[in-house]
Amino acid sequence: MIRNYITGSAVCFYLLVNLTGGICHAVDIEVVKPGAGKITVSLSGWDVTGEDGRIFVSTLREDLQRSGWFNPVPSGGAIQVDGSLEAAGGGLRARLNVVHSASGRSYLSKRLRGDSTDPRRLAHQAADEIVMAVKGLPGIAATRIAMVGNIDGRKDIYVCDYDGRNLVRLTDRGAVCLSPTWTPDASALLFTSFHGGFPDVYMLEFDRQIQRRVAAFPGINAGASVSPDGRNLALALSKDGSPDIYTIDMRNNATRRITATRFAEASPSWSPDGRQLAFVSDRTGRPQVYVINLHDGSERRISFQGRENVAPDWGPNGRIVYSSRRDGRYQICIWSPDGTTEQLTSGNADYEDPSWAPNGRHIVCSRTVNFRSEIYILDSLGDDPVRLSAWRGEWYSPAWSPR
Repeated sequence: MIRNYITGSAVCFYLLVNLTGGICHAVDIEVVKPGAGKITVSLSGWDVTGEDGRIFVSTLREDLQRSGWFNPVPSGGAIQVDGSLEAAGGGLRARLNVVHSASGRSYLSKRLRGDSTDPRRLAHQAADEIVMAVKGLPGIAATRIAMVGNIDGRKDIYVCDYDGRNLVRLTDRGAVCLSPTWTPDASALLFTSFHGGFPDVYMLEFDRQIQRRVAAFPGINAGASVSPDGRNLALALSKDGSPDIYTIDMRNNATRRITATRFAEASPSWSPDGRQLAFVSDRTGRPQVYVINLHDGSERRISFQGRENVAPDWGPNGRIVYSSRRDGRYQICIWSPDGTTEQLTSGNADYEDPSWAPNGRHIVCSRTVNFRSEIYILDSLGDDPVRLSAWRGEWYSPAWSPR
């Protein structure tokens, strides 16, 4: 397994390849927190015409169910969705109406236009519009998930739709590629690659279809995370000794050292307001999660349970999700600003590298059983986990796009 943190008190390279691992036994996932109430929704009034119409409605129904807020029913739902789909200017156009069945209140009346002839893409857009109109929250249907895939011994960066469809390999460098992370506008991905023989950080820009190196200091360059305003890059560098957290101004490449210890620090993650960083340090002898204030440099430890606590990701709702080693297995835990911690998973599987969805509810992570790693989506409000990676090979280090 590939890990992007320090194990024990080692000060060496922390993108550690564990070739031995432990023996895991397949069990069902248990989510501790009970599910939330759902709103019934019916699409019975939709004008389903042709294959595109059937694909659109089927995708929309699945998207609404996956959102966690709705329970699609054949008819008589509390929310009624109707409309139609038609070809328009080389793409597709949908007429969408969302109404409260009892009161007649209109949540949404809108025409949506897609830039392609793929009805699934337009259905994803429609689902997110419905979630925002009814719940006032961002949807996840149009988002994507990046991850590391190991097929036939090659570790490359892949991306797929949030539901696991349209898997595409993004790197083909003939070298190990690790730790993908998105820019805030989802226009680019950063990742660590050994393309030059050493771990350097690269950026892949989707519009221009180019890859460029953005951090190549002597030693380790890894664990990149972009600030919410898109101006600064936080990462771990060992150019001055043991790995510490630095920031790089992406406008002028000016570096700032954030931590300065003789211990190993890694895995920085920005707070939603860009004023703090969560990171991992082994200063107590084992890796734990800390938070540092970038204005005054004050630090505090936030993880206290579990033998090791690693891979933090600071969500849009202010909560930090991380992986905690408990009873010999890595489990997903969530820290809240009030200081409480919730364990989300349990059982004889390892759950690692969690990443928040932009809705602050769902989490994507890797799940390893019997030495096989796959990608799963967890619901922090209790819906059943969803296996995303129905592909051959090993899959880990997922990162959910911010939009």
